[in-house]
Amino acid sequence: KTAKKPFFIENISTNLYSIEELCYYLYHNLYLIDQTIMNEGLCSWIQEELELPALAAKLRSKISKFASAEDIVYPVFKEINYLTYEELKELNVRLQKMNEETPAMREKQKADALMENEMYVHAIQVYQNLLEREDLEEIREGMTEKVYHNLGCAYSYLFQMEKAVECFRRAYEGSRSRKALETYLLAVGVTRTPAEYQSVVRRLGVEKEVLQDIK
Repeated sequence: KTAKKPFFIENISTNLYSIEELCYYLYHNLYLIDQTIMNEGLCSWIQEELELPALAAKLRSKISKFASAEDIVYPVFKEINYLTYEELKELNVRLQKMNEETPAMREKQKADALMENEMYVHAIQVYQNLLEREDLEEIREGMTEKVYHNLGCAYSYLFQMEKAVECFRRAYEGSRSRKALETYLLAVGVTRTPAEYQSVVRRLGVEKEVLQDIK
């Protein structure tokens, strides 16, 4: 059944019109399953627009207890046998992995998922919140660099290049990796004059091989 009134997915600013589309969204965006979708609005839409009152009742009992992601995905998938046996096994592995991750790691994965959906402003907000924490390196070594790198990418997609350059600089200073250096210099190269670029190159003592790769 196709709904006359769609369900609006706030995270990625998209309308859903059927249970198949809902299944597709849940399957491909596990890290975006939060209170913006696990709410009474979803239950009402399923009951009234899709005419699936039994499924709506199941979800209401789960949502009222602030249940985890699997408590919403399994009943929805089962309603139309959306997944094959192999896909269900793969989903179980993904959910188990997600449940074992720290809240901070799940937030990073959420921001990464927003980036994949081109929701850069929302992703920036999540990355910025992560950088306010003081335990990112305790959670996973190199995580700070990755967050700064992805934040820089998000800013660059919005053409906020000054902020992007600053993020790439912070990513490099935190890791001193060659990949981070190349990204930083590429950003400097497209936002600064040739003289300013050369000044940064001299200050950092960049090797000729790196400069050749960037060129």
